[in-house]
Amino acid sequence: MQYLGILNTTLSLELFHLQTNTSLELPANVSVIRIGKPNEQVPVDIDVSVLPDTDAVSRLHAEIHLEGNSYYIEDLGSTNGTFINNTKLISKTRYQLNLGDKIDLGQESKVTLIFQHKQHRANILSLANPTAIQQENAENGKPIQVDRQSKFVGLALMVAGIIIFTANTQVGLFVRIPGVLLCIAGVVVLMQQRIKRNFGWILIALGIAVIVFTGNVFASVNFLAIIIGSALLFAGYKLFSTGKVFNYSLRSLPGFLKNKK
Repeated sequence: MQYLGILNTTLSLELFHLQTNTSLELPANVSVIRIGKPNEQVPVDIDVSVLPDTDAVSRLHAEIHLEGNSYYIEDLGSTNGTFINNTKLISKTRYQLNLGDKIDLGQESKVTLIFQHKQHRANILSLANPTAIQQENAENGKPIQVDRQSKFVGLALMVAGIIIFTANTQVGLFVRIPGVLLCIAGVVVLMQQRIKRNFGWILIALGIAVIVFTGNVFASVNFLAIIIGSALLFAGYKLFSTGKVFNYSLRSLPGFLKNKK
C-alpha cells in the first residue's frame, strides 16, 4: 500500500469501480469531491447513479477532502454506511486515504471503488460527461470482459431465436416418379452380378438429374417469426460478446424499467 504524504497534488487519481471495470476520474485542483447521486440540494462531483446496484448509495454519500498532499474520506451520514478495507467509517469523521484502499459504498460490497493512480483502460467514466461510459472498440485489440450471467442469457437468447426460426420454417422438395424409379432401378442393377455396375451408377445419376431438373422446391416462412428470431439472435449475440444491448446490461435493466414506469 502506498501513502500520499509526499504525493504531488497534480497527480491524476481515480476511483476504480471493480464491478464494471470502470474508471471514475477525480477532478484536479478540487479540495472537496462529493460522491453520490443527483439531488436538488448539493451537486455531486462523482455521480455513481450510472453504475449498477447503487440503490444502497445515498444522494450525498461521502466526501473526499484534499488537505495539503493528503486525501481524506468522510461518510456524510449515509443510510448504508461507507467502508474502508471492510471497516465501517464513523459518520462525519475523516479518515486518511492511501493508494490501494478499497472503498465500499453501502453494505455487501455491491459498489466497490479502489483509490489509485489513473490507469489506461477501455472503460472510462469522465466527470465532464458522467453518463458516457466509453466501451472498448476493436482498435485497441483487448478483449471485452463479459460476466457469466450475460454470456448464459445471451446464449439462451440465440438458441431461442434459432428454435423459433426452425419451428416456423418448412422446406421440402416435390419429386416426380420417373426420377425415383430410375434411382431404384440403378440400385437393383448394382445388386446384380451379371450386369455391369456402371449401368447401375448411370441409372442412379439419371434419376438424380431428373429429380433436380423436374422437382419443385417449396418453402414456407412465418414473417413474424423472422422478426422475433432475428431480434433474439441479435440481442443474444450482443449480450454474449459485449455484455450489453444498446448500452444496457443485465444489471442496469431493472433501473431502466423502473424509470420507464
